[in-house]
Amino acid sequence: MSNNQERRRGLGRGLSALMADVNETETMAAKGPVAADSLVPIERISPNPDQPRKQFTTADLEDLAASIREKGVLQPLIVRARDDGSFEIVAGERRWRAAQMAKLHELPVIVRSYTDIEVLEVAIIENIQRADLNAAEEAVGYRQLMDKFGHTQEKLAEALGKSRSHIANLLRLLNLPEPVLELLRNGDLSSGHARTLIPSADPLKMAQKVIKDGLSVRATEALVKRELAGDAPTVPKAPKPRVEKDADTVALEGDLSANLGMKVSLSHKPGQESGQITVQYTSLDQLDELCRLLSGT
Repeated sequence: MSNNQERRRGLGRGLSALMADVNETETMAAKGPVAADSLVPIERISPNPDQPRKQFTTADLEDLAASIREKGVLQPLIVRARDDGSFEIVAGERRWRAAQMAKLHELPVIVRSYTDIEVLEVAIIENIQRADLNAAEEAVGYRQLMDKFGHTQEKLAEALGKSRSHIANLLRLLNLPEPVLELLRNGDLSSGHARTLIPSADPLKMAQKVIKDGLSVRATEALVKRELAGDAPTVPKAPKPRVEKDADTVALEGDLSANLGMKVSLSHKPGQESGQITVQYTSLDQLDELCRLLSGT
């Protein structure tokens, strides 16, 4: 099957089936060691280069390595075989890294015949389901699932048990410049702080100030609002003459507001065919809904 055919097929064998593979060994491991297909020399196992998780904290790995020294690897890695006899990790890279620290020579594995697309899906699912990703990495995971497999936010939310607003808010973080995302990955910024910085003209400068001054999310939001409004004093402008709207314009505003559930204002100059339409939203959920309507998803 070609890559295009796999892409059109959607989430490979089905997201629920792939999630079952990830969750089955985790659930069984809670009850004791899980039967593996085989034991494989650790040097014949290598990680998935497309693994969405890029950072593994040393302290976390050391804790897991200590547990492995005492109890062994209770939960086998999910791998797929390569033509040269080696194996690629589909799920369980953290265990593989910790096992190396514990100086194990073999690891228990469960071998699956996954396509390239399914390998990426399982890697993303494993991390998202176990809350192993920080906000930036989770957002990248969702973006990969959407870009590579053509899925909408609604489908991901339903399959992964997440709210659509949660996925949409995380995806917006990817609009931030890379240096700010790196601060988020390192834990210097919370996802709430980062989301507040999205509309800023200079998110990195704002992020550095937030970290330096230890600002709360609410204080950060106020800071960005002041930046957008402009702090420099300005000479008061003469009030613009009020333009009375005709009855048709007022009626159209009312219809649009009712249909969108948001306040809509039309500015149409008499005698001209051009104008402006302004939609006011009162929450991120409303903005999310407006984006959905405009994109047709």
